[in-house]
Amino acid sequence: MTVLLLALAGGLGAAARFVVDGLVRGQVRTSFPWGTVLVNVSGSLLLGVLTGAAAAGAIGPTALVVAGTGFCGGFTTFSTATVETVRLAQDGEVRRAMLNAAGTLAACVAAAAAGVALGASL
Repeated sequence: MTVLLLALAGGLGAAARFVVDGLVRGQVRTSFPWGTVLVNVSGSLLLGVLTGAAAAGAIGPTALVVAGTGFCGGFTTFSTATVETVRLAQDGEVRRAMLNAAGTLAACVAAAAAGVALGASL
């Protein structure tokens, strides 16, 4: 049953990523991949909350696997972030490419840390 829930959550996460990225792209007309940044930062925050909650005993290991690995794994996207960074660099936007790579990394780590603290307080 856990594997089925994991697969379902992964599909829901991927669908949510598609929707969020599409909404952002519809609102922000720029070559910078704000949709992917938002998806990865919010996914890192959610995974941090889940991890902190699990460490505090507020959620069980099955819920962590299904929501964390399933939903967050389907929602976030390292591969798209990498492709978009390379695309920016190939288009001559090297500073924006470096900002995307380093900024996304820093924001995701900070969001995950804040999420762990928030989740542990639940």
